[in-house]
Amino acid sequence: MAGGFGQADWFGVGLVKPIESSARRRQQTCSTGENPKLSVRGRTDLATKSSPKPNAPEVPGGGFLRRLASGVSLTAEAGIEWTIRLCGWSAILFVFAIFFFVLREGAPVLFGELDLVEFFTSTHWQPTSLVRPRYGALALMVGTLSVTGLAMLLAVPVGLGAAVYISEFCQGKVKETLKIVIELLAAIPSVVWGFIGLMVMGPLLMDLTGAEVGVNLLTGGVILALMSVPVIVSVGEDALKAVPDSYREAALALGASRWEIVYRVLFPAAKNGLLAAVLLGVGRAVGETMAVLMATGHAVQIPYSLLDPIRTLTATIAAELGEAVKGGTHYRVLFVIGLLLFAISFVVNLTADVIVKGIKGESRN
Repeated sequence: MAGGFGQADWFGVGLVKPIESSARRRQQTCSTGENPKLSVRGRTDLATKSSPKPNAPEVPGGGFLRRLASGVSLTAEAGIEWTIRLCGWSAILFVFAIFFFVLREGAPVLFGELDLVEFFTSTHWQPTSLVRPRYGALALMVGTLSVTGLAMLLAVPVGLGAAVYISEFCQGKVKETLKIVIELLAAIPSVVWGFIGLMVMGPLLMDLTGAEVGVNLLTGGVILALMSVPVIVSVGEDALKAVPDSYREAALALGASRWEIVYRVLFPAAKNGLLAAVLLGVGRAVGETMAVLMATGHAVQIPYSLLDPIRTLTATIAAELGEAVKGGTHYRVLFVIGLLLFAISFVVNLTADVIVKGIKGESRN
C-alpha cells in the first residue's frame, strides 16, 4: 500500500508541475504583450517588420536640386503674379492713354478758338465753309441720343424676353440652336448690318410707310436694336442662371406659376446683372459707327419724326476725319467730339454705378 501511495503522489506532483510552469509562462507572455500563439519564427518576422528600416542613402547633390527647384518655383510664381497685375493695370493704362491722346489733339481748340456755347447750342455744322466755319454739335448729339433711345426701346424688351425664354422655358436642342443663332448675330460685322439697313430695310420702310427716304431714324434704330439684342441676351441669360435654384424651388413650393417666378423672384434677384446687360447694349449702340453711317441718312438736323434722316457723333468722325487737314481747326474739333463721346460713356457708367449701389443698399435694408 505504501508503494501504491508513493506512485500516486509522484504522478500527481509530476502532473501539477508542468501545468504550473505552463500557466506561469502564459502569465509572463501576457505581461510582456506578446502573442502566445506566435511561433518563434513568427515572432522573429514580426520583430523584423516592426524594427525601423535604415535610411536610404542620400543622392549626391539632392539638397541642391531641391533648393534649385524651390527657387525656380518661387520665381515663376512671382512672375505669373506680376503678369496678372500688369494685365489688370493695363486696361486702366490704355483707357488713360487713349483719353490723353484725344485730349492732346483737341486741347488747342477746346481751350482756345472753339466757342463752346455755339458748340453745344447750335445746330449748324459747317466746318468746311470758306466764309465762316461753324461747329454746332447740338443736332449731332440729339441724333445720337434719339437713335440710341429708339434702339433701346426695341432691344431691351426683346433681349430680356429672349434671355428669360432661353434660361427658364427652353430646353434641349431648341435651346442650343437659339444660343448658336444669337451668337451668330453678334458675329455679323457692322458694315454688313449697314448694307442690310441700306438695301433691305430702307426700301421696305419706304413701301410700308410712304417715306421719301429709306435711310432715316427708324431704320438706324431697328438696325442698332438688332445689333444690341445679342449682347443683352447673353449677359441677361448669365444673370438669370446665377440665381440659385433654391429660389425657384421655394417659389414653386408656395404655389407660384412660372411667370410669377420670373417677375417676382428672378427679376429682383438678378436685377444687377440685367441692368449690366442693358447698359452694355447702350454702350454698343452709342459707339456704333458704320451701321448708323449707312442707315441713318447722314443729315445734320434735329429729327421731329421717326422718318427723318439724322447724323450721329460717331458717324461724323468716321466720315470727316480722313478729309480734314491734320492740325487744322476742323481736325481738332473732331477730337473734341471724341471727348464728348468719352463724357457720354462716363455719364452712362456713373449712372449705372449709382443705380446698382442704390439697389444693393435697398436690398440690405
